[in-house]
Amino acid sequence: MSYDEYSAALKIAQKDYRAHIQKGDYPYLPALDEILSFVKVEYEISIGTCEIPLELIVGTRTRGRTNAFASNFMPLLDSQSEFAGKWIHLCTSLQEEGLRDPIKVYEFMNRFYVLEGNKRVSVLKYLDAYSVPCSVIRVVPKRSKAKENEIYYEFLDFYEITRMNIVYFSEKGRFAKFLELTGTPEGEEWTSDDRLEFYSLYTRFRKAFEARGGNKLQITVGDALLTYMTVFGYQEMKQKSTQEFKKDLATIWDEFVVLTEEKSIELLMEPPKEEQPRNLYKNLLNLILPDNAAKVKIAFLYEKNHRTSKWAYSHELGRLYLENVFPGQVETKAFENIVAGVNDLETMERAIADGYNLLFTTSPVMIPSSLKIAGSHPDVKILNCSLNTSHPTLRTYYARMYEAKFLAGAIAGSMSHTNKIGYIADYPIYGMAANINAFAMGARMVNPDAKIYLDWSTLKGRKLWITEDPEINYIMDRDMTVPGEASRRFGLYSVGGATPDNLAMTTWHWGKLYEKIVRIVLNGTWKEDEAATGSRAINYWWGMSAGVVDLICSQDMPKSTQRLVDLLRNNICSETLVPFSGELIAQDGSVRNEAGQIVTPQDIITMDWLVDNVVGEIPSVEELNEEAQSVARMQGLNREQEPEG
Repeated sequence: MSYDEYSAALKIAQKDYRAHIQKGDYPYLPALDEILSFVKVEYEISIGTCEIPLELIVGTRTRGRTNAFASNFMPLLDSQSEFAGKWIHLCTSLQEEGLRDPIKVYEFMNRFYVLEGNKRVSVLKYLDAYSVPCSVIRVVPKRSKAKENEIYYEFLDFYEITRMNIVYFSEKGRFAKFLELTGTPEGEEWTSDDRLEFYSLYTRFRKAFEARGGNKLQITVGDALLTYMTVFGYQEMKQKSTQEFKKDLATIWDEFVVLTEEKSIELLMEPPKEEQPRNLYKNLLNLILPDNAAKVKIAFLYEKNHRTSKWAYSHELGRLYLENVFPGQVETKAFENIVAGVNDLETMERAIADGYNLLFTTSPVMIPSSLKIAGSHPDVKILNCSLNTSHPTLRTYYARMYEAKFLAGAIAGSMSHTNKIGYIADYPIYGMAANINAFAMGARMVNPDAKIYLDWSTLKGRKLWITEDPEINYIMDRDMTVPGEASRRFGLYSVGGATPDNLAMTTWHWGKLYEKIVRIVLNGTWKEDEAATGSRAINYWWGMSAGVVDLICSQDMPKSTQRLVDLLRNNICSETLVPFSGELIAQDGSVRNEAGQIVTPQDIITMDWLVDNVVGEIPSVEELNEEAQSVARMQGLNREQEPEG
């Protein structure tokens, strides 16, 4: 029987060999010695005996026996050879007695190369074994800026905590994100029970993923697992069967497909024109049909109450604006005091059951539940108020507030006599660094000596310090005040008198933004955008030219400064002035943008550095209060960085 098995293995080897030859690829096992001849090695270390998945054993340590095996470890030598006889004998032995001694391997970049035991690996792969005990020597390359090297060094830190090598990721930051989603406390190592529990979960998930064709996607199982965890949560996964995983995967499959694309996000920088000729008939039809024929029921979900939260209040104004713009065509309802992970999913389900077919979730912390709803209710349109979210089943929306901040900075720079200007930021999330930098660049454009002193309102256990600096006479603070609050500390204001003197306020016109999105739904361009972008995630990111952000100035502001603001606003709207263009130098002196170049929208969104006239830094997640931490973990600039020890 083992002779027949060798013949079958030989056929598999020959097929693999021919496929590689036809592609012009090397048809044999790679040798680690040859790979290392091009690599600078930092050190080698024995990590003991480990259970290694056979799929990770990809070659041999030396050139010695490579020609005896195809690249898939199946045997290539004739079935009458001495080699074949040993392979057949070993096959019988392993089936009857099992493996006696660990195989000796070298690990490099989480791939394993056999020093002793090539035939055993060959037989075990043929028998479709999952893993094999190995005595492992790790070969660690010197650090470099290469992406693969940086990912591997993240893996080394991850391995110290989990002692696992079955899960691997193709992008930086994902090992840390994985530990965060599993709830692993900082500095705490996994137990053997933790590993066994994960192995079981991983095996079930992998079977479901590959059964749906996941092995044909250019991503790792780990990449897919992390995406799934983001949507459904790690604790929920523990109890799910392979069949349940299959059902869930069907609802969010586009989330995995988009990971394979070089461009996973489609940023739509301007809304479509209000009227398009091919939609006139549809719009006229809407006018003559009964109101309920074209009615869109819209639910707004607020994390807090609009009476106490300035953020919820601004969106509530947008909701009321919609009802005035579309009388009889829309019906809206606000759901307040939503707690992510507690009642957000239940509230969305209840809204859908009540007939609401367009949902706006107004906080990034609702992204996981929004994704679940988007996957399980494909007929419902759901959008989350966030930025740089690469989920094709969920659209997002935000505004280019940095354009208005640039104008505010120009005002502060022109009026400051001390050249020290304060800026109070809240959440270190996507877009925040762009806001700060745009303000700083606006100030420096009119005042080359202007310095921006940065503080954060969401730091735990510390008061704001810039309000106590007597040389800081102008401060840029929160965009809005809390409803009913008497404080004048919002927008750009001067200090020094009995009360702050407000000069300008950057505003979000959510009503205008919501109006334009609803028009996209009503005029039929929603599906057209979907068809045009494929599986990429659609992010609406509109600015002053669309009327969704602006700067409101005090009547007491000097007329010459007002004329400057008007000029800059018109130039930004016409794109004659682009705030993020020309040479940009960061705090560390590095040049982040060359003269004559324009920073790409994606680089503006993900900006995690500050220009050189900003004094201050972006805090880590651990420095924030509890509320800010939940937002930063979902949309934070530092969410993919290791916490500082």
